[in-house]
Amino acid sequence: MGSTGSGVSGAQAAPTIPRHIAIVMDGNGRWARQQGLPRTEGHREGARRVKEVARTCIELGVQYLTIYAFSKENWKRPRTEVSAIMKLTEYFYRREFGELRDEGVYFVHLGDRMGLPKSVIRVLDNIEKNNSDEKRLILNIAFNYSGRSEIVRAARVLADMAGRGELKPEEITEELFSRHLFTADMPDPDLFIRTAGELRVSNYLLWQIAYTEIWVTDILWPDFTGAVLRDAVRDYQNRERRFGGAPPEGNVSPSGSSIG
Repeated sequence: MGSTGSGVSGAQAAPTIPRHIAIVMDGNGRWARQQGLPRTEGHREGARRVKEVARTCIELGVQYLTIYAFSKENWKRPRTEVSAIMKLTEYFYRREFGELRDEGVYFVHLGDRMGLPKSVIRVLDNIEKNNSDEKRLILNIAFNYSGRSEIVRAARVLADMAGRGELKPEEITEELFSRHLFTADMPDPDLFIRTAGELRVSNYLLWQIAYTEIWVTDILWPDFTGAVLRDAVRDYQNRERRFGGAPPEGNVSPSGSSIG
């Protein structure tokens, strides 16, 4: 499944392992409340979970992992909580980045830099300068990200090109549009995971998840483990991906070996 969003005719058995998994890491605040801790501690514990999930993705052979760390709408949260989340970027860089980089995790920022504190921009710059030479897993961190904003941004770029005569409107295709998103040259997510039982996509990868399989769990993100991720992948393996096509005639089960 490429990043063109053009779809595939007919039904297909899900591949053995999804190439790209996207996760909405929800429930940090609720987890902290259950533990009698401030919400900031929930976010800190949630940041620790990223390492285990990334390592599990490498073990499974997942090539891309995209996590929703901070949305543009999250600026509406209390100032103390937003400040704590910003400081977590420095914590993650100091405590987790080097170890994951050495294990072959290549970091990519998805989102706008404009409006971010200088300390966060400094962390992003340091990650880019010291990123992994190996790419066993591409870890996209959606930070200061909005799906609608991303689509508008791509539309403005193409409109500007058309206005300068560099592009005819009829030349704008789904593939060309995709190349102007933050996820250009990446496959669309095969599997979308949401924790904490919420049944919404929260303005996340709106273009890219057109035909993504969705898996929701009541587990709060700080309790999400590699074992839970494996459960999600097992469920994915038992689905038929139709991409808008009709179901196959007869009883056809997804093929391919499952994970242990």
